[in-house]
Amino acid sequence: MFIVYLFRTLIVIAIVFLVYIAYKYVVNPKRKLNVAKEKKQFYFLDEEENVQKNFLMTYKGILFEGEKYIGTIENAFDVVSISVYAKEPEALKGLERDDLFFLEKEILIHYPFATVEWKYPINELLNHSPS
Repeated sequence: MFIVYLFRTLIVIAIVFLVYIAYKYVVNPKRKLNVAKEKKQFYFLDEEENVQKNFLMTYKGILFEGEKYIGTIENAFDVVSISVYAKEPEALKGLERDDLFFLEKEILIHYPFATVEWKYPINELLNHSPS
């Protein structure tokens, strides 16, 4: 009789463990970023409280990384500069100036005191005047 209860307990523990693993998989932010990249949707992944950790964002299937730099604003320290570059520059084909303005607006929602600097080759698109 003891073995039956032990076996049932182990089965319940195994089921709870599998549910926990499935939950952790579903809510994993890196997985959500990859899904958004595959679906060519916008997703912003960041740990705002950790200034040393870069943020990642995806838009139209392109993965961008932003480096945050801290500085002073009036009476406090905050992120004052952000450098953004494409992780895979060859994927930039089809990206338009309005897309970059959208991304910059989304960055400034999270870091309103920051100036955004786009790295090569993205800055080339912004430096050319519209025709």
